[in-house]
Order: sequence, then C-alpha cells, then structure tokens
Amino acid sequence: MNIRNIAIIAHVDHGKTTLVDAILKQSHVFRDNQKEMQQDLLMDSNDLEREKGITILAKNTSVHYKDEKINIIDTPGHADFGSEVERVLNMASGALLLVDAAEGPLPQTRFVLKKALEAKLKIILLINKIDKKDARPVEVRHEVESLFLELVEHEDALNFITLYGVGRDGKIFNKLPEHYTSETVGDLEPLFKTIISEIPNSNIGENEAFQMLISTVDNDPYVGRICIGKVSKGTLAKGKRITLVDKEGQIGTYTATKLFTSEGLKRVEVENIIAGDIVALAGIPELTIGQTVTDPAQPVFLPAIEVEEPTIKIKIGPNTSPFCGREGTFVTSRQIHARLYKELETDLGLRVQDDLETTSFIVSGRGELHLAILIETMRREGYELEVGKPQVIFKKIDGKTCEPYEELTIDVHKDYMGVISDEIGKRKGKLINMHTVGDTGIRLVYNISSRNLIGIRSKLLTNTRGTAIMNTYLLGYEPEGTKMDSIRNGALIATQSGTTLSYGLANAQVRGTLFYGPGTNVYEGMIVGLSSQEKDIEVNVCKGKKLTNNRSSGEGTKVILEPPTVLSLEQYLDIIADDELLEVTPKNLRLRKRYLTLTQRKINTRNG
Repeated sequence: MNIRNIAIIAHVDHGKTTLVDAILKQSHVFRDNQKEMQQDLLMDSNDLEREKGITILAKNTSVHYKDEKINIIDTPGHADFGSEVERVLNMASGALLLVDAAEGPLPQTRFVLKKALEAKLKIILLINKIDKKDARPVEVRHEVESLFLELVEHEDALNFITLYGVGRDGKIFNKLPEHYTSETVGDLEPLFKTIISEIPNSNIGENEAFQMLISTVDNDPYVGRICIGKVSKGTLAKGKRITLVDKEGQIGTYTATKLFTSEGLKRVEVENIIAGDIVALAGIPELTIGQTVTDPAQPVFLPAIEVEEPTIKIKIGPNTSPFCGREGTFVTSRQIHARLYKELETDLGLRVQDDLETTSFIVSGRGELHLAILIETMRREGYELEVGKPQVIFKKIDGKTCEPYEELTIDVHKDYMGVISDEIGKRKGKLINMHTVGDTGIRLVYNISSRNLIGIRSKLLTNTRGTAIMNTYLLGYEPEGTKMDSIRNGALIATQSGTTLSYGLANAQVRGTLFYGPGTNVYEGMIVGLSSQEKDIEVNVCKGKKLTNNRSSGEGTKVILEPPTVLSLEQYLDIIADDELLEVTPKNLRLRKRYLTLTQRKINTRNG
C-alpha cells in the first residue's frame, strides 16, 4: 500500500482546519447521516481551540483516495505554538502551504515555510479563499514566490505546484477560475491528484529492522501511555518485543500490547503496523517525546526533534491571597509542580525550573499566548495559581547581553496609522516596511524587541476600536536595546476587605476604570480598577452611605454606575505591573499588589 504523509501549514486563520473538514467529508470518511457531516472545525477538539478559533495542538487524521492512504497532519498557525509545528514535521514527506488570497504571506507563513524547507519537504502551494471580495490571487502567488527565493537553499524547492481554491466550499482548481462564485463547479479531486503525484511514497524499507521516533505522547484510560509517530523502517506485529532507546542508550525492552492506526478521526486497533504509516503504540509505561522505539536486535537511536528556545518566562506558584483555597481543587506547590512537569512530556517548547527562593516555578515558553493557554488549561482543571508579570529571557552572546527581537506586522485602516505610529514609537519600534492593502487598508512592518511588545495587543485593539490585526515573527537575538517607559496608568487599590457597595464604587469610578460591580468580595491590596492617573490610588469600594436621623443633602439623588470592565486572562497578563500578581482560580481572576498593605508597600519601596 502506498502512503502519503502531508502536513498542512499556514498562518493563523488562513483556512487549514476548514480545509481538513472538507477533505474528511469528501473522502467519505463519514456516512451521509453521521453528525460530523454537519459540523465544522472537526480537528479542533480542544475546548480552548474552539473558543479561540485557533489550532493549538497538532493532530493527524487519514483518508483513502483510490488505493492510496493519505495521512494528514493539521498544524497550529500561531507563532507561540511553533514547537508543535517543529515536532510533527518530521512525520511528513510533504507540506501543503495555504495562503489567504487577500492577506498574502504573513509572518507565520514565513516561519512554517522555513521549517518545512529545512525538513526538505516537498511543497504544494494552495492560494485559498479566492472568493473574498478583496482577493488578489495572482499578486499573492508572486509574493509567495519571492518568499521562496528568500528561504530556499536548493533550487529544487522552487519547482512547486500552485493550486487555487475555497476550502470552505471544498473546491480546488489547477488553474485560477475567471469568475468564482458559489455556483462554480468543483471538488477536491485536483488536490488529491496533486498529493499523489507530488508527495513521495513513505511506505519504503519494510524489510529492515523496526524503528519509530516518538513525536507525540497520549494517555488512554484503558491501555495507559501511548506513543505516536511515523514508522521509519520495518514492520511490527502485536505482541512482539520492542526496545526503547535514547541518546544515552537502551532504557528497556517491552511488549507491544496494542497497535493503532488512523482511519478518519478514529484510532483503529490493528494487528500490524508498516513502514511509512503514522501509528500509535501501547506497552511502554514510561516514555517521552524524542525517544526511539526499535527492534531489540538493532536498538539504533534516531536524531531527536530540535525546537527553538523559549523567549518569554513567567513565575507561577501557589495562591497566597486571603482567598486562597476557597475556589480550587489543587492548591499546593507539590500539586502544581507535578502538573507543570507533566506538561513537559508533551510540550517541547516549554521549560520549567524551580524557583530556589520561593515555592514558585519559573515557566518559559515561546510567547505570551503559549503561557496563557497553559495557565488557562490548568485553571479549568481546578488549579489555583499565582502568576507574575511575563518577562523576556536575555542571553549572553559574545560577551554582550542580548534580547529577542520580533518582526511585527499590523494590518489596519489607514485612518489609524497615526495612532499605531505613536504607540510603536513609545515602544522603540523601527518601521521597516509599509504598503497599502486594498482601498483603505495599510500594512505596517516593524522591528521591535519582545520586551517592548509585552502588553501591546490589548492597547492596539483599544486604540483602533478592535480593528487592528497584529502578527509577529521571531527574528532572533540582538544586543539589548532601550526599554520603553511605563505606559500603563496606576491601579485603584482596595483599602478594606469586604463586599463592594454601590456608594463606594460610585466614589471610586470618578478616579478611573473599575473591574467589578456591586456585591463582589474583595480584600485589602486587591486591584479593583485602573487609575486615570499615573500613580496608584487607594479606594474604599466597600464603603456604604452613612444613615442618620436627619435628611441628608444628597438624599433622593442617584449615581449611575458604569458597567465594569471585564478582562480576559491574556488582557490581565498584558497590563500586570512588576509589583503585582495575578490570582488565577477556576472561578475568578483577581489582580493584586504583591504586598497587600500600604505599610508593606511603603517599606518595600524604601528598601528597594
């Protein structure tokens, strides 16, 4: 049997997962009456993926076309989950590069294409979403060709096939249709034929000794630990002996108790697995990504998966607020330690260190979103946490202190160009490119340090009324630059513990923006809003109106409370200051000062 392994790679929201939906439906993986035929984003099974509309974890599925098996690997498009892309590309022999016909190649397009070319994968280009009103497929093809010229090391990589289509409609074309409409006749046949003709067959080396690099690890409640990867060589039958090895040598010999392969979205148990297929294997109690499963007679280790180093770190520890232990199931340092180190087994882009001075842990990742997703996942699992301000990771290179720099691309209406320029100017960013997009849009490309990027997303969305689209691409490390001045206003800090009352909130709202309405439990030192001034302001939001026997001058008048500003986890991480902590529980997010009482804060300021 011929096996084609193809990864689908693209920038965020260019249509990868939607295209996979169409492939699964048109290849008759499901019966016509199955519920999956009516669903979208079938591969985004994680709750967070569905809520945020992005792919976070790489996943694989398979379809059959004529006598060929096609394994499809859906990869994340966001730069923060680049380690997921790097982890799974070793299982593929080719890549389908999707590019939006209107937006063209964006920062993450460069990243995923660079990784695919480094892995020497055969590329098929698909200009997607040609039905968009502002689609410019011919221009976009030229832009992608220029990107190839920048990135390729061998001329062979320039010989790629270009397809056009609308993934949502399940229609792909070898040539660009003159006038595409929803009535235009088409299907995915051109895509299937191109994959068969362009992507090399992976089913080779069946007569050699069995060898498989572990690319993913999963847990099954019935069979225990499962390792997933591509069989590099040989075949394996159920019940046969296997050896686990890493670069240090043999770890142990076990029995392959269960073997699985993909059929559509399902994992199907089989008696044998063959070279070239992407499979799952059970029988090894302790394993990790990057190890090799081999024939005991030839225990040869395959090169481990290399991923880029983290650029952002954050301190995570047990909650120490006055409300600790009230809302979470897992609250101790030991429980948090076990959970974080368990995450290392599946997330190659993550690093965890014990903080020697406290009971907290320093967790390093590829970006704010990468760390925010981890924190949100733990929160939903019942963990109570205390989180510090995200910090960039500095490196010593040739004796100089260096920090990470990124290429920042902003697409926005040209009316907001001044607002964007002003904000990036404060953050010491350098404009390196600018051009119009469509009739009213403009694309601005900046070189800016990761340190000065922290907190920018919510700021830009606020200043552009939610219309700015921002993307980043890690350029590498450069000598330490100038840090921006603090541009966040001070905090409104609760002076009393208790329940918020309308009278106290009305007095506080004239001093800034509030995070809470009436009836919320607060404690001293908790931040209840942002000040309209640069300095912190102490407010008593638990204060009630004094009652007397005499009529007061204010009696009968009403103060209208403005609706509180409710922030997400990512927004809190954007605005948190150095002297603050974020309390994260399954039910609430609370920003607080590191030192809760005014006296402690004054002593700390004097000593620090």
